[in-house]
Amino acid sequence: MVVPVPTTFEGAREMEVVEVREYREDRDRAAVEEVERECEVGSSGGGEAKMCLFTDLLGDPLCRIRNSPAYLMLVAETANGGGGGYGREIIGLIRGCVKTVVSGGSVQAGKDPIYSKVAYILGLRVSPRYRRKGVGKKLVGRMEEWFRQSGAEYSYMATEQDNEASVRLFTGRCGYSKFRTPSVLVHPVFGHALQPSRNAAIRKLEPREAELLYRWHFAAVEFFPADIDAVLSKELSLGTFLAVPAGTRWESVEAFMDAPPASWAVMSVWNCMDAFRLEVRGAPRLMRAAAVATRLVDRAAPWLKIPSIPNLFAPFGLYFLYGVGGAGPASPRLVRALCRHAHNMARKGGCGVVATEVSACEPVRAGVPHWARLGAEDLWCIKRLADGYNHGPLGDWTKAPPGRSIFVDPREF
Repeated sequence: MVVPVPTTFEGAREMEVVEVREYREDRDRAAVEEVERECEVGSSGGGEAKMCLFTDLLGDPLCRIRNSPAYLMLVAETANGGGGGYGREIIGLIRGCVKTVVSGGSVQAGKDPIYSKVAYILGLRVSPRYRRKGVGKKLVGRMEEWFRQSGAEYSYMATEQDNEASVRLFTGRCGYSKFRTPSVLVHPVFGHALQPSRNAAIRKLEPREAELLYRWHFAAVEFFPADIDAVLSKELSLGTFLAVPAGTRWESVEAFMDAPPASWAVMSVWNCMDAFRLEVRGAPRLMRAAAVATRLVDRAAPWLKIPSIPNLFAPFGLYFLYGVGGAGPASPRLVRALCRHAHNMARKGGCGVVATEVSACEPVRAGVPHWARLGAEDLWCIKRLADGYNHGPLGDWTKAPPGRSIFVDPREF
């Protein structure tokens, strides 16, 4: 049970009391959706036009955390303290989840991975009318209490690097430190299918095979989830695909790991489309017209392979590519073949874009096709919740240098 955390705001005529409590789906959904609509923000497209990215949660405010092993959503609610009779109003919300992941930058040969229990904050929203009044800080603090009760050693969050208000709140007021800077890479889904690579053979792995391969390859990668088997078995996970040079013989995943080819790549696909939809609003008419023109040409003459722009100005879905990795000099090329395969899957599924998130130093990043204008540079901030790190194999993870790769959990994208 969440204990209400009261705070007060001085108004012109009265004092309002704000309580933080657990989200109740049976009575809070409509109010939470209203706060979400009020708080949607995006980047300016320049000039007079301002484009914003809106998220439709399809009637399920818990959709972005529901598949996590442990999760909680809190709301901030006003209770009129001045006798004005206006009743209660939800003015803020926050989501969080807890899981066990690989921490630290490396694992010595023959050593077991170093795991830590971590918490993730996402979806912090405060109604514009109540900002700069401490509501966001109260929500974060109450969520951190639950994290500690759940045994989390660290808490982290992600935001766009240019979101100054969010960065200022977490690093300036909540005690977080800037930690990692991965990139969100986005590619539109064209009206025509992409030609499969002739130099790559793509095999779909069974969940057991994918788990073995991932635990073998990602054992030292930050944020790799200990319950990867649960991730791979979720209905939203559409499969894991392995790319090897054409003509490579396949016997079993065990044989592959014992003697991998000189180059290979792997990737899994997560269906975000059935969890939420996105929509770009505020685009200039000229941009909309140009996008329509590319789609018309692509539909009329698909053999021209025009890079058509999907209709991003109405609700659209996306497939998220996770577990992107590989080895060998040709691994970026093989990743590109996997991305083409995922693009064609998304086209058949009716998606508007495919997206992934990789670290700044990811070795196979060069093979991920993307449009720079559609992506974003993220900032992950972290905070240590537990004490007692003066000794041990990891020490303080918040001070560890970044590794070359990072694992982005699709359950939290």
